[in-house]
Amino acid sequence: MTAVRVFKTPLGTMAVRAGSAGVVRVTLPGRAGGAASPSPGGRADPAAEAVARQAERELAEYLAGTRRTFTVPVDLAGTTPFQRKVLAATRRIPFGQTVTYGRLATRVGSPGGARAVGGAMAANPVPIIIPCHRVLAAGGLGGYGGGLALKRRLLALEGAR
Repeated sequence: MTAVRVFKTPLGTMAVRAGSAGVVRVTLPGRAGGAASPSPGGRADPAAEAVARQAERELAEYLAGTRRTFTVPVDLAGTTPFQRKVLAATRRIPFGQTVTYGRLATRVGSPGGARAVGGAMAANPVPIIIPCHRVLAAGGLGGYGGGLALKRRLLALEGAR
């Protein structure tokens, strides 16, 4: 059973869904109103609730400028092996730094696979925790599931150029 936390942030309402193995979904501001509620029939298991609370706390600390890395576990079971490889490499991009889709493709052993990396970024179920906002197009920002204004705000929060 999963646990869901819906909470207010300086950017707007966000939500996290977690199981006992880790966070399975982060819903960005503007989309959290439709966040699914916990499974009917009772409370989530205590481990899932603990993970969801940790994710909420770490996201709040990040948005307050007091956290640079996330320690909350993530559960990427719903992603493909390629997506997991790309998301693992994305998670290693340091706070305040950016990389292009093309460079990230090279890092994961797929030179010329910038579009495939972009697809993996679009499928990222745990944005911010896995910082896909740090991945840019060669000629500019590229896209972002939360919108380009949110991507700019997250990069500004980190002092990224």
